[in-house]
Amino acid sequence: MVLTMQELKNVENTFTELLLRKIGPLVKSHTGTNFRSYDDKSNGVDLVTVLDKNIESIIKAELAGKYPNFKFIGEESYVEGVTKISNDPTFIVDPIDGTTNFIHGYPFSCTSLGLAEMGKPVVGAVFNPHLNQLFHASKGNGAFLNNQEIEVTERTLILQKSLIALEGGSERTEGSQGNFDKKIDTYRNLLSESGAFVHGFRSVGSAAMNICYVASGMLDAYWEGGCWAWDVCAGWCILEEAGGRMAGGNPKEWVIPLDGRCYLAIRGGCESMEQKQFAESFWSYVAGRLEY
Repeated sequence: MVLTMQELKNVENTFTELLLRKIGPLVKSHTGTNFRSYDDKSNGVDLVTVLDKNIESIIKAELAGKYPNFKFIGEESYVEGVTKISNDPTFIVDPIDGTTNFIHGYPFSCTSLGLAEMGKPVVGAVFNPHLNQLFHASKGNGAFLNNQEIEVTERTLILQKSLIALEGGSERTEGSQGNFDKKIDTYRNLLSESGAFVHGFRSVGSAAMNICYVASGMLDAYWEGGCWAWDVCAGWCILEEAGGRMAGGNPKEWVIPLDGRCYLAIRGGCESMEQKQFAESFWSYVAGRLEY
């Protein structure tokens, strides 16, 4: 099955309607109220709320009713080593991205709904109901923020003059062979006067929101290791439809799988050669290969 542009647009419209009508209001009404109703997943900063699971169930039921032949992968129902992304049309869903923000009432949590086909992102919708920001796109149909087409201002893309999204992540184990120290050393390389000396970095605590802000041109790039497919699928589609590019977080990874775990999102508003040069320049400051 290869979905047409119109079929992809129909899925996009289904996503936006579901987010606006049902999921967004539910997320917004519960933010900041879940300090007593969450569990630690792998450690004390990798959290999941009861609402995460409930929302995923609602999304799965709604989408299955309209697209019964599509497969479904959700963060809360994922089974490591068992759940696989196939070539079939597959919904890839994060019920609440930015769960720590959600628990604390910090207004940067969202729901991320993606569709992949042939292992590639083809539809995406990301809704932050706290700020009323709905990013959405489908392959070949453009990218939008609240139904207004995203048009990234044309400007030069240079690492030293860039604003980059970076995150601490939930993996915090120290050691020369671990990912945490490699990430921190990379941040130092990017920020220091003797390194890349970028304009600065921002951290909103949500991979999906970071990618969407790159897609819209508010950020120049987002670098991360440790994300999952549901964190990036929707945003990836939005990014590409807005003229951006997704590469790997490790050097020389020009083509990566959806579940590659390490990502470098680069904005549009420039020539593809500038994006390539930016990636190569960025990679030169990455302090060791991230492994997940």
